[in-house]
Amino acid sequence: MLKYIQGKIRKWQNKRRFNEYGYEIRQFDIPEFGQVEYAQWLHPLEGTKQIQLSNIQFYQKLVPAGGLILDIGAHTGDTTVPMALATGKNGTVLAFEPNPYVFKILQQNAQRNTQQTNIIPYCLAATQEDGTFTFHYSDASFCNGGFLSQINKKNHGHAYSLEITGKNLQRFLEKNHGDLLPNLKLIKIDAEGYDKEILKTLLEIIHQYHPHLMIECYKNLNEAERFELFDIVSELGYTLFLLNNFEVFEHLIQIERKDMLVRKHFEILAVHTSQKHLFQKLNSQSHSKSV
Repeated sequence: MLKYIQGKIRKWQNKRRFNEYGYEIRQFDIPEFGQVEYAQWLHPLEGTKQIQLSNIQFYQKLVPAGGLILDIGAHTGDTTVPMALATGKNGTVLAFEPNPYVFKILQQNAQRNTQQTNIIPYCLAATQEDGTFTFHYSDASFCNGGFLSQINKKNHGHAYSLEITGKNLQRFLEKNHGDLLPNLKLIKIDAEGYDKEILKTLLEIIHQYHPHLMIECYKNLNEAERFELFDIVSELGYTLFLLNNFEVFEHLIQIERKDMLVRKHFEILAVHTSQKHLFQKLNSQSHSKSV
């Protein structure tokens, strides 16, 4: 009991005291890929990350070698690295992380495994307009948080604010990576409930290239926000599927509009109907019971 209480006290102290944490390099022996390095952030609230073949293969089913992926809300790169291994040296992952403390770790991961990956990191948030914005985090060392002032639930428990730089991502991409956009195959967004607002800034690109979408229905979204997220995606010509993990496609459940209220928090894979091969495969595997 004493150790439990001491642990709770340390956790409480860590949440309220600012520290800038470093990283340690972890190595994974991945079949077909050899030794892969990953910079593990040493923030005490950061979970231990794993790089696994099944995760890489998940992205290989979504994106061909040489494709372009946007990882928006990349954090330290735990999704970015397997994405980049899946697309290969001739592909590109553009990784966006606005938190400067987390971004330093993302940079480390972008600089590793360069014989097999091509990661371009940016310390930016995806916002409607260019500027400086206030994000909120759950601890004083800024581990988890986001643009929480933009969702209706204000009592989100993230008391620590951080000024970050935001860019209109569509304009940024057209200006800086217009040559890569025809290869766009996947957009992953993890923005603590701000996903639908980011989608609104990318409508022209999504409409033109029909990339797969990986988004989340955040736990603090209210009913109207959940339905708006569904409507934005479905009106773009996408079918939504419940994504239980980032490793397998089997037994996917198609999400109907009413299902947005069933679970508090869940991940979504959205596939455009023009992507016939994957859409037909997923549609044949899915079943329409409630999420």
